[in-house]
Amino acid sequence: MSKKIFVLVAILLVISAWTYTKLNAEPESIILSTTTSTQDSGLLDFILPEFTEETGIEVKVVAVGTGKALQMGRDGEADVLLVHAKSSEIEFVEEGHGAERFDVMYNDFILVGPEALGYDNIGDTLKGIMDNELVFVSRGDDSGTHKKELSIWEANGITPEGDWYKSAGKGMGDVLQMANEFEGYTLTDRATYLSMKDSLDLEIVYEADALLLNEYGVIAVDPNKNETINNDGANEFIEWILSAETQEMIGTFGKDLYGQPLFFPNAK
Repeated sequence: MSKKIFVLVAILLVISAWTYTKLNAEPESIILSTTTSTQDSGLLDFILPEFTEETGIEVKVVAVGTGKALQMGRDGEADVLLVHAKSSEIEFVEEGHGAERFDVMYNDFILVGPEALGYDNIGDTLKGIMDNELVFVSRGDDSGTHKKELSIWEANGITPEGDWYKSAGKGMGDVLQMANEFEGYTLTDRATYLSMKDSLDLEIVYEADALLLNEYGVIAVDPNKNETINNDGANEFIEWILSAETQEMIGTFGKDLYGQPLFFPNAK
């Protein structure tokens, strides 16, 4: 075999091996640990295919309560977090588990139940539920919604306890279904409620209170946690979700079906 032919064969073998590796390699991916509301509302199904199409990065979603999502970040079991308990997120960053928290979007929490109770504020409404031993279904899972619920009881000097107060330990969709079955009340993010409203016999009984603001943030997990963390992919996701184009997508989600957006973008 001449030297030229040998070199040509070697080059073809290298190209063939590279092509085989590329075709059979696992696609790049990131693990997104997030709250159940982003999944149950349908938002992730709406926006994530666009991210994968633009970047080639597959997003593996783990939808849990915010407390669990933050713990996954502490344990190095996720690349990036999209959660909604701002004070806990700031603490997460201050403890060194993530570099920076960025605002992404917001909506609000609402109190839903089988019928309005006629009170003028959230404190009196919750007290009325307790005094009349009406069923209240709590997330009970250390999620952002659960943290908010507990803070509202506390802010109004109420300690919920008794058979009427049921701690579910489940995601928002399951809790809404439980409240529906018990003909009870629960605190929910507006997005998940609106996405399930047609299958529920629950109405909004209290809303539009400063205490009920629901802010979402995104954080890349510290890559020093372990060698498997895809920090480049996480940062690419953050840049994408904060971009003007994605923020516009978020702001349109839900308008066609519900006559109003389910989330309001607020990236700076």
